Amino acid sequence: MGTLKSRTSRFREGWGAKFEVDQSSRPAGCHSARSAPWHATCRTDIASSQFTQGESDMGKWKSWSLGGSGRSRAAAVAVGLLMTVGGTLVSMPAEAQITNTKHNLGTTPGGTGVNKFSGTAEICVFCHTPHGADTSAAVPLWNRTLPAPASFTTYDSLGTSTLDGKVAPVGSVSIACLSCHDGVTSMSAVINAPGSGTTGDAAWQAGTWTGANQVAGKIAPGLITNIGTDLKNDHPIGIQYGGGGLKVSAPSGATTDPDFKSATSQVIGSNRVWWVDTEAAPNGTRQKTDMVLYTRAAGAGSGYTGQTEAEPFVECASCHDPHTANATFLRISNAGSAVCLACHVK
Repeated sequence: MGTLKSRTSRFREGWGAKFEVDQSSRPAGCHSARSAPWHATCRTDIASSQFTQGESDMGKWKSWSLGGSGRSRAAAVAVGLLMTVGGTLVSMPAEAQITNTKHNLGTTPGGTGVNKFSGTAEICVFCHTPHGADTSAAVPLWNRTLPAPASFTTYDSLGTSTLDGKVAPVGSVSIACLSCHDGVTSMSAVINAPGSGTTGDAAWQAGTWTGANQVAGKIAPGLITNIGTDLKNDHPIGIQYGGGGLKVSAPSGATTDPDFKSATSQVIGSNRVWWVDTEAAPNGTRQKTDMVLYTRAAGAGSGYTGQTEAEPFVECASCHDPHTANATFLRISNAGSAVCLACHVK
């Protein structure tokens, strides 16, 4: 985030995620954090707060204004994420979204699916862990063992004449999705379960699955969400965007296939990334509501045969955001086929 000197900020765990303004910049009437740790003018609820302008030696920066009402509000609102984008402080209430989705598989109220596991009130644990994650996964702190890429049959095996993009082995973020959605492994088969050790506490070990859309914790056969290992009847994944043409040495311009919209590219950190803007007037900023493309490096197990440098690929998460409360986890509404037409020129 950089140094904001007298207006230093940090995360604080406890009753929700808190944004704490330190002592040197607390407003008049704000008591010491030690004497009044939940004083409303000292700490505010990230997930429900609004932006106001503040001053610092770095110029304009975003500070948080009160959006909740102390402990009761914080306890009711899920944890928010705080980050800087282009120097601007922004809020991302991730759990506030995922709580109200089918991916809320535990006992925490709000989940919209019928499949429930009685062994935990945690939400994120079915996919993520802060320790002991599978480091081979291209997603953060993945808490599941990835299936073998060779176990999948991919779309290109159909031999369709209109498929002009090269296809890489199933991998990147897609194989993380398929570690549940292949229907092979229980949704509670995690690497690091809640509690001390990796096998889980007593509640986890005694937990049972209920719900009509699962069998022994696996996504039930016959459901569209049980994608299986035969991917021939699904939109291609691990495929070059636009039939190729975009790569690190030529990050912008037209794709090989003219029936695709141009992708926007930027270096974030040290990585070249691509995405397709979904706004009517593209804003050139990568957002969760854009069609996100995923960079794959050249080399065995990552790229396609003959690939020489990093390129953008279409993956499951190009169209789907597993944390959104949107229907079927689509990044945007598909009214008017907006998801399809975000990339395809038809």
